Amino acid sequence: MGSARPKPARLAEKLLAIRSSLNGGASQNELIRLMRLEGELEQERISKYERGVLEPPLFVLAAYAKAANIYVEVLIEDDLDLPEFLPSRKKSEGIKRRK
Repeated sequence: MGSARPKPARLAEKLLAIRSSLNGGASQNELIRLMRLEGELEQERISKYERGVLEPPLFVLAAYAKAANIYVEVLIEDDLDLPEFLPSRKKSEGIKRRK
């Protein structure tokens, strides 16, 4: 049997940073519209993702990555930072964190 995988420690922080950067600071409901997830996602869920209470499913992570124009690995890997400007002009692989 498999064991639980470790949760990305910085995921919630990155999700909040993406929303805060889009359209000069999108509301949670605006973010849902930007990600084209109306009817599939509610504002309360976005809040829980941003607070680290819930981990978003893969389709939501993919929508965040698409909205920010980054690779999904940037969200998942703790040793990668978001690019300075979002959405990124060119699809971004993130910025390697200094140790």
